[in-house]
Amino acid sequence: MLKVGVFGVGHLGKFHLSNWKEIAGVKLVGFFDPNNETAKQVAADYDLKRYTDEEKLMDACDIVDIVVPTQYHFDLCISAIRKGKHIFVEKPLTYTIQQAKDIMSMVKEAGVKLQVGHVERFNPAFLALQKVDLKPMFIEVHRLAQFNPRGTEVSVILDLMIHDIDIILSIVKSTVKNISASGVAVFI
Repeated sequence: MLKVGVFGVGHLGKFHLSNWKEIAGVKLVGFFDPNNETAKQVAADYDLKRYTDEEKLMDACDIVDIVVPTQYHFDLCISAIRKGKHIFVEKPLTYTIQQAKDIMSMVKEAGVKLQVGHVERFNPAFLALQKVDLKPMFIEVHRLAQFNPRGTEVSVILDLMIHDIDIILSIVKSTVKNISASGVAVFI
């Protein structure tokens, strides 16, 4: 039985909790969230132990699920790696490429597994496309949605467009020749 601890039980964290509860061979040992109101509600709704000490939760689990704002990803990942914990972390992995490289280097050295939450890779439409021999010459992507203040600590590129980039890089089996983009400021 793999023991999982969830760090951050806000909007996305609640989805993670629900999904972990559905996976055979997994036991949710608890969660950490500094927001007392959210934590009280989650503890009651999910019948789950709230940890107020991050280190104690990390010590109690095999897998660390990091669903906190991006600014905390690096430190939590480093702490988990040093403790030999496997990691599932929401995207983006970090704010900087260097931080991501440091984490990947430490993951290899520690022999732990790390997965970044690129959920669109498991979208049935994308999975169906993988069976088709595509040779695209031009790809156009539109990401349209109502403004959601969640996730605004990172750019829309790292929060949402990263899914489109990931899918395109998976479909196109050659180097990128040209990229152009345009955008409109929704809030100033």
